[in-house]
Amino acid sequence: MHELSDLWQAVERIKRNFPWYAELSGRLQGNTAADLRWSSLPLVTSSLLEKHYYTEHQPLALRPDVHCYKTSGTSSGRRKSICYSPADEDAYVRIKLDVFRSILGDCGFRRALSDMGTGHAEATAVEVFRRLGMEVESVSFRLPIEHHLERLAAFRPEVLYTMPSILERILLASSDPASYGIRHVILVGEIASPAWKERAAQKLGLGAERITDTYGSIEIGTIAYYDHSLGRYVFAEGLFAEGIAAEALDGNFEPLPEEERVLVLTSTVREAFPAVRYVTYDVVRDLRTTDVDGVPRQSFHSVVKRIGPDLKHGEKISIYDIEDVVFRYVKEASVRVRINGNALALHIYGPPLSAAVLAGIRHDVENRIPEIGIMIRSGILDGIQVVGETFDDAEHRGSVKSKKIAYEDADSINGQGGSA
Repeated sequence: MHELSDLWQAVERIKRNFPWYAELSGRLQGNTAADLRWSSLPLVTSSLLEKHYYTEHQPLALRPDVHCYKTSGTSSGRRKSICYSPADEDAYVRIKLDVFRSILGDCGFRRALSDMGTGHAEATAVEVFRRLGMEVESVSFRLPIEHHLERLAAFRPEVLYTMPSILERILLASSDPASYGIRHVILVGEIASPAWKERAAQKLGLGAERITDTYGSIEIGTIAYYDHSLGRYVFAEGLFAEGIAAEALDGNFEPLPEEERVLVLTSTVREAFPAVRYVTYDVVRDLRTTDVDGVPRQSFHSVVKRIGPDLKHGEKISIYDIEDVVFRYVKEASVRVRINGNALALHIYGPPLSAAVLAGIRHDVENRIPEIGIMIRSGILDGIQVVGETFDDAEHRGSVKSKKIAYEDADSINGQGGSA
């Protein structure tokens, strides 16, 4: 847990670097940590960042010592630029090293493969593994899946650092994933449900504890990692977390279930991004302080979805929960969620599924996920369509992140194969 003085120093640093933030927070009374009323600090929302940070004339981007990374894309289709100062870069690598050491322990791994997308995680992965004393190779997600399989077979990495969508492609395209000799998988970038991770571990011939999820963002860096002994995500160094009710953030958002909150983060190490009460728009379950080896640490059970004004029904639909249902029926698949108007379709790419299995998945999604059941009964959704499709890697490698809700024209919802 952080001392209030650490948080106050973070506020002062951001005020110096961002005059617009200093103006917004100028209403605070007092100038010491004891006088700070934390809840009166402004929330750094997407609208504030669009107005003041994600601009063409961002002063930090002009500094030669500052690194800028592009997001993989937004709902508006415009990529955003996130800045890191030299101190930010040093802190990012140091924290990631500490997290990876916690995950891998003293296992003596010698080789790692970084099979990633784009952005900060991809740009620093090789350096982090080399600092851990490992030989490392990197593969681009844009390459055909056959190239990924060739590198896995030839290099035989003991550690695979990748995204759930990329690991899905590997598992679906490989006849024997366990033959690559992978001993630990570290995931990043997308939501991965427990059932999905369990199935992936089985395909790789691993115990469930050998697939470890990490959670991060380009704005903050590494945020948390899954602690298998606790069954929870533990926050990384330098972060203070708050849980905000959705309707308190925006009156247009509907209330979340009691145990869910929108995650708001303050970083005590970031200086080239206004990470003071930064609204992630990610929804976490059971955010609380946990005892870790005698030390109080903030933690949460899971990240279940994102909210936002551009997501339409997305604030009520959890891909985390949908995947957890699907993978209780199937051993291997790639799940995509698509919405058009009031129609929601689940496309399940993989081996052929019987009509009974598709019907079972539909029944459980409609009846075991309360938010979806309520939307159907109230007429917001016209029921669920479940479509079985043949996996074609060429259709999946165009986007680095596939585990998200896609909004499409009605004509594109109908897929090949049976549906229930």
